[in-house]
Amino acid sequence: MDKTTIQIPAKNAQSIFSSIRGAHVALRVPDFEASKKWYVEKLDFRVIHEWPFGDLQLAYLAPPNDDNFWIELLAGANPKPQTTFTDLNESLHPAGYHHFCLNVTSVDETLAELKRRNVSTIGEPFDLAVIGKRLAFFADLDGNLIELAETIG
Repeated sequence: MDKTTIQIPAKNAQSIFSSIRGAHVALRVPDFEASKKWYVEKLDFRVIHEWPFGDLQLAYLAPPNDDNFWIELLAGANPKPQTTFTDLNESLHPAGYHHFCLNVTSVDETLAELKRRNVSTIGEPFDLAVIGKRLAFFADLDGNLIELAETIG
């Protein structure tokens, strides 16, 4: 495969928004304890903090070795069910939120461990040369899609 170099524009330290950094993604889940347990047992996420908010229960969860990106679970008050997908192409068509991405050293090794933990993938892993990545998708127990990305080249 040809090594792909993506041209990233220079940072803009003069922007009024220059302090913006990614922090977390919030997932609305129907069962707080089950979702929290899934992320802890299947992905080794750590529970950072839990708190009530009105009739909801919330928690921040962080990957095993990253304190810069968190998942916020929002549960309670009977959320409406969401569409779940078994086909990646099918999932790309509705408008709105689609997935969040986790960078990994090896997509294939990560998938092998997920399979050992009884996590099903959505399709097969694939290389996307135009961005220099090997990608794979799976879903959490509530159908939220998660992408794995490995830099290749």
